[in-house]
Amino acid sequence: MNEEILLTQEGYDQKEAELEELTTVRRPEVAERLKEAISYGDISENAEYDSAKNEQAELEDKINKLEYLIRNAKIIEDDVNSKHDVVSLGHRVTVKNSKTKETQEYIIVGSSESDPFNGKISNESLVGAALLGGKVKQKVSVNVPDGVVKYEILSID
Repeated sequence: MNEEILLTQEGYDQKEAELEELTTVRRPEVAERLKEAISYGDISENAEYDSAKNEQAELEDKINKLEYLIRNAKIIEDDVNSKHDVVSLGHRVTVKNSKTKETQEYIIVGSSESDPFNGKISNESLVGAALLGGKVKQKVSVNVPDGVVKYEILSID
């Protein structure tokens, strides 16, 4: 059974570009390295051959995963004409920590596109799941390993 993988259009385009790079540039480079390593002779004690075979296996695994992801992707549609009054996938949400008074901005994305260091959090993460369905001025509580964090939703874009 194929799982549905949620991606924004931007994330989908990035995955397609990465797959294109791997199949048209990296795959021929690795094949050339492998061919060169084989030309050295006895492959049973050939470190270059072993290294090239390992690189090829890792590359093919990554290509297979990207192909699966793209094949099963569901693009998160964002109707630019709709009001953003409820937090949902693809929305940029600004929140204020009730305790520290710090504000943070998150983009709610599918788990395969998650990049917390760049403000993209998964809809399956603790914070992402707590924010989904929230409205501006609403307070949400998130049970994190260190306790409960309370956020106020300041804006939804």
